[in-house]
Amino acid sequence: MGTKPFAGYAHVVERMGDRLGAEGLVRLLTEGEAEVSRNAFAHLELAGVSTEDATFEQVVFHDCAFEDVDFSGSTLTDVRFEGCRFISCRMERCWLNRVDFRSCSAPGLSFLKSRLTSVSATDCQLRYADVSEATVRGLRLRACNLAESSWHATGLKSVALVDCDLTRAEFVRTPLAGIDLTTCRIGGFTVSSDYRELRGCVIAPDQAVDLIGLLGVRIAED
Repeated sequence: MGTKPFAGYAHVVERMGDRLGAEGLVRLLTEGEAEVSRNAFAHLELAGVSTEDATFEQVVFHDCAFEDVDFSGSTLTDVRFEGCRFISCRMERCWLNRVDFRSCSAPGLSFLKSRLTSVSATDCQLRYADVSEATVRGLRLRACNLAESSWHATGLKSVALVDCDLTRAEFVRTPLAGIDLTTCRIGGFTVSSDYRELRGCVIAPDQAVDLIGLLGVRIAED
């Protein structure tokens, strides 16, 4: 029997309609401490908007574009982003609970000091993402570009990384014990001088060459 495909964490109704529309959403956000629930947005375009202290619950964003949108301080529960673009956006000090990102482009998206519980990302562009000082409990990443991402002083628990590009990612003060990296690209890691972050992580034999450079050792060519 094959493994059942992962359906995501978000509990959302697949056929929710758009009861708010773009204008209604902007109006709620402008009023402050917005509560957005049970709504599906498609082809929405938001720019220069702050959602600070907003609550999103059972919401789907499909093929939406966010530019210079500040989600900081918001709470997102049972939310799915599918085929969305994030340009110069922030999700700092947020609580993301059962949130899925599918085929999204979000280079440089910041989750600084956020709380992530049961979050997944599949086939996403997350290069330069900043997950520093975040608390992560339940994170599933598959086929994501996380090259040059920052994970400084991040608490990681129950993390699964599959076919991800972690080239030149920074993990200073972020223990990787128990995390399986065997299917990921891991060259050029930045860690502490004593390499303690790498203790207990799982790598494939052919990945050892990617980490040996941290020791200042060079492999002679034949």
